[in-house]
Amino acid sequence: MFRLLRYLKQYKTETVLSPFFKLVEVAFELTVPLIVARLIDNGIEKQDLSYILYMCGLLGIFALCGFLSALLAQYFAAKAAVGFGTALRHDLFAHIGTLSFADIDRAGIPTLITGLTGDINQVQTGINLTLRLILRSPFVVFGAVAMAFTVDTRVALIFAAAVPLLAAVIFAVMLISIPIYKKVQEGLDALVAKTRDNLKGTRVIRAFLKEQDEKQEFDRQNDALAFLQIKVGKVAAILNPATLFLINAAIVLLIYTGALRVESGHLTKGGVAALYNYMSQILVELIKLASLIITAARAVACGNRIEKILETEPDMVFGNGTDGDHSTENAVDFQNVSFAYGAGEPTLKDITLCLKRGQTLGVIGATGSGKSTLARLIPRFYDTTFGAVTVDGADVKAYTADALRNKIGIVPQKTVLFHGTVRENIQMGLPDAKDEEILEALRIAQADGMVAEKDGGLDFVIEQDGRNLSGGQRQRLCIARALVRKPEILILDDATSALDYQTAKNFFAALNTADFCPTVLLISQRISALRDADRIAVLEEGRLVGLGTQKELTETCEVFREICRSQHAGGESV
Repeated sequence: MFRLLRYLKQYKTETVLSPFFKLVEVAFELTVPLIVARLIDNGIEKQDLSYILYMCGLLGIFALCGFLSALLAQYFAAKAAVGFGTALRHDLFAHIGTLSFADIDRAGIPTLITGLTGDINQVQTGINLTLRLILRSPFVVFGAVAMAFTVDTRVALIFAAAVPLLAAVIFAVMLISIPIYKKVQEGLDALVAKTRDNLKGTRVIRAFLKEQDEKQEFDRQNDALAFLQIKVGKVAAILNPATLFLINAAIVLLIYTGALRVESGHLTKGGVAALYNYMSQILVELIKLASLIITAARAVACGNRIEKILETEPDMVFGNGTDGDHSTENAVDFQNVSFAYGAGEPTLKDITLCLKRGQTLGVIGATGSGKSTLARLIPRFYDTTFGAVTVDGADVKAYTADALRNKIGIVPQKTVLFHGTVRENIQMGLPDAKDEEILEALRIAQADGMVAEKDGGLDFVIEQDGRNLSGGQRQRLCIARALVRKPEILILDDATSALDYQTAKNFFAALNTADFCPTVLLISQRISALRDADRIAVLEEGRLVGLGTQKELTETCEVFREICRSQHAGGESV
């Protein structure tokens, strides 16, 4: 958590001025009981109206000065805290952007989302309160004790005894609550993940009548989180009654002792009032300090989680830069490639395969055979466990991220569109793409007519995740986004699954006439979609079991023949 404080460096002035003005405010507050004591002893008892008015005026001036000091302290604390949160959020978001897919898988998307939102807000609040109270509360407490000794030494011993007891209670609560707050945040992550899955999969849940099951699971996780929050709430709830009990016991003892001292002539009535005011100030400040400690405990737990994300070093280091050798015959080579997600079983096993420049390689296999994983290794979303992947004759690890991925256009299996216009979504593929280039990409993707029919054309606003488009429309726009950059290598990961046969046929015909002639990796579950592929690779349980033309595979690959039979039996033309 303390490493995050470096984000306050550019707010050094504010972090100094905020506590300073709080101390100025405290100085005025600690003087007030002494003025009240004199007002009682020299003004009210002697019925000196002019003195009373003078002291009241002085109290008003002190109140105004204290108010202005508090206002300035609040301003500087807020400025530093908001600036801290802004800089931290910016760096955390940028750091997450450097993490590989494997890093993100390990951290978990709910944890990253909570870190960027709730955790940073909690730390920001903690910084704000700390700047305002970290010096004020102890200064008031110890200042009140010191001022009490100037009034009456014997009665002030009550203060000296009460403060250590109060401090012991506060720190005991803090030590118990901080670990529980950490568990609360972990429980919140789990609940966020569950909510996210339910909202994204609501159609599937309803289709299979799983609403009740999901509700029960949500209730279970929610109850677990509530249990932790109640537990930490009970610990935190001890703080106020414990401190109030000790303070009120001290006040009772103070008034009793003070009365005896007044009766013996060692203490004035104004002195008792001053001591009571100092004890009341200690009470108020300890309540504030208790609130600060609870907030700080949450902030520390959240800060540690953020720090853990920031300390995650990307496990993928890119090279210093190469553009490859465009004269090589093969655009992409897989050389004895094996890959496993985490510590699990290998998803790909000893794959040796090449994509010849300008040709189309189809990839087919059962679900879970490793088709999409194979595609993710080319743009280096993941690193191979064994073996190497080369693009234009150079290992993908030798490329910079920009140099490698600028060569590649990707249409993922899951269509992803962002809230914004059609133009803005297509320009994600090429930021400076002109309308003519966008329309050409839409034409090849068979989406130009669909866009022309929308209100505004290229300015038609797409909702988040493309909710206002059909599956086929989303898929065609994703294809256009990949095509607008005119990639050397085009990866189509089941990218035509939502297109009808004629639209898919027209797309491939238009792609074959495109002026940039990409090398295509075409992944599909349907043999009919691979009809025009130059070669087809057949995967089974992560292994390459067949490679050749459709005719060759029909003769030599039993797995391919089985796929043909199953799809032919299902009524699909192969």
